[in-house]
Amino acid sequence: MKIAYLSAYSVLPENPNRRSDAFEHDLQFACLSEPLVAAGHELAVVQWDRDDVDWAQFDAALIGATWDYTDKPDVFLARLEEIEALGVPVFNPSSLVRWNSRKTYLRELEDKGIACIPTMWADGLTADELKTAFDALKTEQVVVKRQIGAGAGGQILINRDDSLSDYAHPAMIQPFMPSIQEEGEYSFIMIDGELSHALIKRAKSGDYRIQSAYGGYEEPIVPSADDLAAAKSVLAALDEMPLYARVDMIRGNNGHLLLMELELIEPYLYPEQSDELGVSMFRALCKRVR
Repeated sequence: MKIAYLSAYSVLPENPNRRSDAFEHDLQFACLSEPLVAAGHELAVVQWDRDDVDWAQFDAALIGATWDYTDKPDVFLARLEEIEALGVPVFNPSSLVRWNSRKTYLRELEDKGIACIPTMWADGLTADELKTAFDALKTEQVVVKRQIGAGAGGQILINRDDSLSDYAHPAMIQPFMPSIQEEGEYSFIMIDGELSHALIKRAKSGDYRIQSAYGGYEEPIVPSADDLAAAKSVLAALDEMPLYARVDMIRGNNGHLLLMELELIEPYLYPEQSDELGVSMFRALCKRVR
């Protein structure tokens, strides 16, 4: 097999302005590539938005560090569909990516009984709409996020007394959850519906963002049976099982986990926290690529 590992130019070594967190791309690619190469296959890094790539040469495409897709989501989806039209399967498939690319998918999962963080949705956010959100959510702090976004880009923490300029993007508004600072955010790495490994991510002192670009850090954990069941219930609510998924959850006030994000597009899978991720992904790929 020859598999394309779709990546953004911003993470590639030849970029003179390479992202500060591009080391995550390096770690994940090395982890996933090793068992493929050992079995006589190839995983090749390919810049996803180049127009001179012969996609037909690949047996499959794996979405890797395409961390710029939120800037041009329509172009990204069109590229995935172009690859699939050649008979080259993409993982995860463009149908799942399209659904997962706008965070309104959380509303659909909530309708299916998945416990999520309370959320209000807005096509654009004005100061008046923000005041309404504070009242409706019964909170003194909210987090505003882009409906199409990743890595905390465009995300802001707002107190009730803060002033706000109009928010130009379709937005989601959630109450700030103190457990993100008190306990952290849980991530369950799932390959073909089964747990690969789990970890808890914490923010640096004085922050609430757990991404490494903001000083966040993580450690592996063995999840409780109840917590793992909560994560698996999210995947059980889908119409099709993804090849890979990262289920990000946070502890609610009642002690149960709430879904924060279901990452099906280009999540970092924390390979340094697992000795089996690469092998598990290779085996799952072999089942799906003939």
